[in-house]
Amino acid sequence: MGKRHEAIGIKQTIRFEWMQQTVNLLLAGLDAKTIRQELHEFLADKKGNGIEGERSDQTRTFAVNNLMKIWASPEPELISFRDASLVFLREAPSMALAIHWGMMSAAYPFWFNAARQIGRLLALQDQVTQTQIINRLKEQYGDRQTVSRYARFAIRSFVDWGVLQDSETKGCYVKAAPMSITEPDLAILMYESALLATPEAKSALGLLLNNPAFFPFQLPVMTGDFVSQRSDRIDVVRYGLDDELLRLR
Repeated sequence: MGKRHEAIGIKQTIRFEWMQQTVNLLLAGLDAKTIRQELHEFLADKKGNGIEGERSDQTRTFAVNNLMKIWASPEPELISFRDASLVFLREAPSMALAIHWGMMSAAYPFWFNAARQIGRLLALQDQVTQTQIINRLKEQYGDRQTVSRYARFAIRSFVDWGVLQDSETKGCYVKAAPMSITEPDLAILMYESALLATPEAKSALGLLLNNPAFFPFQLPVMTGDFVSQRSDRIDVVRYGLDDELLRLR
């Protein structure tokens, strides 16, 4: 497991509009230093709870660092994925939710794992509580105080992104209507994000197709051959009679 997979890292609620702003700066051709400066100005009076007001330099820096690591200055092994995601976002801005989801999952596997635990719970019940989600994540990451705190940031981000909804009971959430993904190349990008979020960088195709971390989406069924033909970053390996394994090249 690499450093990216071990880290939790989400130190603020990451609002969807902040992700959009970061991408807009990137698409405008600005360099990383200028994007960082622009984000500091943009977030000077924007808090994670959506309320406008002056925020501390520390919390603003946490948010800017997260946004930079997701889009503007990702880890070297994520740059080709980031570039492909950026091209798709430029051509299909209506698919921004799915593309941001994939980029966030790759940059911060903790996000992906939080989504996976939520998806598992929602497959069994209509509502999910903050306590249930945090307990599941503690089983994976250990009983650290940071797990509880950062998990709450991730959950509030899910609500802001519109994939979870607050219920009438505080700390209890329901699933929003899933977004249908019909474009195969976008679905392949999302499968790639799951591989990048997985320490082994490989997964059985069947497990990818039904991964609970994709609970906000309806993804199309496709074969491993189809995936490998359309992506130069994913290989397919057959094992058994009809099982297929996808792995990053």
